Parts: sequence; structure tokens; C-alpha cells
Amino acid sequence: MNQFKTVALLSLLSALLITVCYWVIGGTGGAIIGVILAAVTNLGSWYYSDKIALAAYGAQPVSFEQAPGLYNMVRRLTERAGLPMPGVYIVPTQNANAFATGRDPEHAAVAVTEGILNILPDDELEAVIAHELSHIYNRDTLTQAVAATVAGAISFLAQIASYSMWFMGGSRDERNGPNPIALLLTVVLAPVAASVIQLAISRTREFEADAGAAKLTGNPRALARALQRLDANARQIPMQGNPAFEPLLIMNGFSGGQMLAGLFSTHPSTEARIENLLRLEKELTGGRV
Repeated sequence: MNQFKTVALLSLLSALLITVCYWVIGGTGGAIIGVILAAVTNLGSWYYSDKIALAAYGAQPVSFEQAPGLYNMVRRLTERAGLPMPGVYIVPTQNANAFATGRDPEHAAVAVTEGILNILPDDELEAVIAHELSHIYNRDTLTQAVAATVAGAISFLAQIASYSMWFMGGSRDERNGPNPIALLLTVVLAPVAASVIQLAISRTREFEADAGAAKLTGNPRALARALQRLDANARQIPMQGNPAFEPLLIMNGFSGGQMLAGLFSTHPSTEARIENLLRLEKELTGGRV
């Protein structure tokens, strides 16, 4: 069900991009440009997503000699999951967080912050890494990168529409160019709709990765404890980086507090994730906790 929901939301996001192009540029030509733009942004996300995300957070590659404990933990879980060994990176920040990126399992990377290495015991760090490997296994890293790129393109087009209204005075009609009412709707509603869809995709994939980590480690409670620690840390030490890549993180790393509404949250609430993990624990243990 979550996989179907993700595909549906991605399709809706691409359709929104094509519609916005139709409104901003006008007519069939605008729709065709929208299709081309959607294809180009998706291709760019597919090829460059790992490099962009790692650079956004200043992640540095580490070898076995530099971080043997972390490297062995990633390798052990990777073998258990039946995945190729990803690149291992450390982000120089005391915010406790982690993320995975890459267009497919053969071109993937797992990054953890110095902060998470400092505050989590081994079983909880293992659960976090298993969560990130689940993202790689499910190809969420590509899904989230595509969603972020398409949403960004929609916001950019909305900016163009606002400039068009400002300089053209909204005097054009459908015969001579974009409809001014459609332009107004684009400026006001399109970026909001794109963000809502992108964030819904992110929340869906987090629940799926939590479940994958629970099954991979056989220890859902370790991830539940880790999420509690990470949530407390995020409230004290914000993550430095581009907020556009926040959906990649295991924990909302920028706000340090509660979101105004679940609709605009990059992640499910920590409470909901923990509740789901404890429910999985009962399923895995046959009701024995």
C-alpha cells in the first residue's frame, strides 16, 4: 500500500509540474515543455542525487582505517540485507542525524553525523543504519531526490509566473498568453501543493524504512529508543545544511520543535513512529515484549 501511495504521489507531482507549465507558458506548447522539464529534472535527480546531497551537508568519505567500528557495522548489515557495500560518510556536526542517498543500491552512500556517533550506543546506531539501508533497498533515496527536484521546479515556475504578472500587469488573456487567473493560482497554490505532495511522500517512506530496520535487526525497540534520543538532540542542536534535503534525514533536523501541522512535516511524528515500532515488536515476538 505504501509503495502504491508513493507512485501515485510522484505521478501527481509530475502532473502538477506539467499543468503549471501549461498555465505559465500557455497552451499545448506549455504542456509539452512541462513533459520535457519533468523528464529532465527526473534524469538529473537520478544521476546527481548522491553528489548533491552529500555536498549539501559537507559529508566526508571515511575508510575502514579511519572508522573501523562504523565501517564494520555498515558492512555487516549490508551483507545481511543482501545489498552492495555503500560508501560510508561522516558529517562534521554535533546534530545527531543520518541519511542515505544514491540513485540505486550500486551507487549508494550512508552518512552519519559525528553527533550521532557520540550519543547512540551500538544497538541503537545499528538500528539507525538499518533504517538507512532500508531506504536504499526500497530505492527511496531516488524517490525522495526526484520529489525534491520536481517540487523545486514547480516553485521556480511559480516565481516566473509572479514576475510575469508583475511586469505584464496581468493584461494577457488565453489568446495572447497565459491566463492571468491561472497565473495567480499558480503563484499562490502550486508551490504549496507541491510541498504537501513531496512531504507526504517523505512521511510514507519513513514508516516503511522504520519497518525495514526492525525486520533487519530484529530489534524494533532499539530504533524506538534511538528516535527518542535524536528527537531530543534535534531540539537542542539544529542541523546545518540545505533544508530542501531535510526529507533525506532520519529525523527532522532543522526546526528543533513541533511542526505547525502534520501536513507540512517532512517526517511522521516521533510518537507515531515509536508507536508503530512497538506494534511491530509485538508482531515479531508473538505478543511477548
